[in-house]
Amino acid sequence: MLLKDKVAIITGSARGIGLEIAKHFVDQGASVMLSDINEDSLKTAQDELLKKSENVSFHKADVSDISQVESLIKYTVEKFGKIDVLVNNAGITRDNLLMRMKENDWDLVLNINLKGAFNCSKAALRHIMKNKGSIINIASIVGLMGNAGQCNYSASKAGLIGFTKSLALEIGRKGARVNAIAPGFIQTAMTDSLPDEVKTKMFENIPLGRFGLPEEIAQAALFLASDNASYITGQVLSVNGGMYR
Repeated sequence: MLLKDKVAIITGSARGIGLEIAKHFVDQGASVMLSDINEDSLKTAQDELLKKSENVSFHKADVSDISQVESLIKYTVEKFGKIDVLVNNAGITRDNLLMRMKENDWDLVLNINLKGAFNCSKAALRHIMKNKGSIINIASIVGLMGNAGQCNYSASKAGLIGFTKSLALEIGRKGARVNAIAPGFIQTAMTDSLPDEVKTKMFENIPLGRFGLPEEIAQAALFLASDNASYITGQVLSVNGGMYR
């Protein structure tokens, strides 16, 4: 039980990678606070996880709104008594070539993907430091290598990597850690719908020859959240099948 007696908040956890991380954390003994902007999806996710453990709750929050984030932190402490782990997973895309990108699409992506991590980390920081806990930021391979049509998303994830390294320097002396995970292409409903010839072309650029699985990102998050990673901070763990080295 790698996270026995730990309390974790996972943003963007109503579905996808966030929900998969929540499942792994619950399986390893953590009390988990789910958070997302879709309350119906949160209820569904909670119902699924309550089959594994009674120590699961949820709180709806828009991470770009500091007042909602502060409410999330307060509710978590009231519910579970403390915060040991924060996973900044909430994120969106609004892809387009820069020449066609609307200002609102730039602002929205940066506000959720980057400012959201700032809001959540700042609001939870005293609890994380007090418990010598861990912050895990879900970045992306495109924050390292860039990607045409994703200037906003790439900038937000590159910024998240810089944020990770800087915050790790600030709180390391308190025994608290900050790391990032940079996933490559992960198998989702969207990638499942791609034509086989498109997948084959993409696989040519991935040495392992396949998309990653959500649980492979969750396993990386579990490692970084656990005491097995107690001497790791300020790092970016790339989980991309060798696509970017």
